[in-house]
Amino acid sequence: MTSLFDVARDCLAAASPEAKVAATRSAAGAFARGELAIPADAAPPDAIRMPGRPGRPRLVHPRGLPRRGLGSDEGRAAFIHAIAHIEFNAIDLGWDAVYRFRGLPDAFYADWVGVAADEARHFDMLRGRLQALGYDYGDFDAHNGLWEMAEKTAHDGLARMALVPRVLEARGLDVTPGMIVKLRALGDDATAAILEVILREEVAHVAAGSRWFNWYCERAGVAPAPRFRELLDEYARAVLHGPFNLEARSAAGFSDEELEALARALD
Repeated sequence: MTSLFDVARDCLAAASPEAKVAATRSAAGAFARGELAIPADAAPPDAIRMPGRPGRPRLVHPRGLPRRGLGSDEGRAAFIHAIAHIEFNAIDLGWDAVYRFRGLPDAFYADWVGVAADEARHFDMLRGRLQALGYDYGDFDAHNGLWEMAEKTAHDGLARMALVPRVLEARGLDVTPGMIVKLRALGDDATAAILEVILREEVAHVAAGSRWFNWYCERAGVAPAPRFRELLDEYARAVLHGPFNLEARSAAGFSDEELEALARALD
């Protein structure tokens, strides 16, 4: 049988949007059919590096991205592009979790293969909406913050689960409801409907991060809430923003103590 780790590496290496989405769909289907093995004696993963990606969008510092309103087609396209770029990165984040962290329960791999497949579908939905507005992925600049956090946490699955799904990706739970309201007020029901699907499914993705963060903490014999607060202080002060969607975060597995830690990290 083909190794899941080899297939995950191939998905990471795929450079074009079309190739990455197609590879992800094929891999997720093969995994669901039981065609991919999770070897117990696999060689260690390669050192983390930039995954395959197209020549565009150009990656810039977040402060280098212009602020655009949603009132024009270009402004809405830039907003959709920013979300599409997050979803494109999230495909790689799902596959890197599968590839990098070894010797874990089969359910861990099932969760992150499923997340990668969902993110590929989200990216396709958003890219189709971009194209309907006369644009495409790569037409606007983007930043690399999600993958930079993946690089910082490549050595530690516990830190990865805490900081990528539960801090950076969870930001979507906070901001997306307000954006849906704004888009519907502007008459852009098509984009709002896509974001509603993504929001609903991202709760489950962040919940997977919570589940495996807690699993790692239990295995290490550490209390989750204090460890989460320590990781916020160490890695995430510069990227943490409020206010927080407490209802969605609670549904995604955040305890009251962890929500308080988020609020304190902003002080």
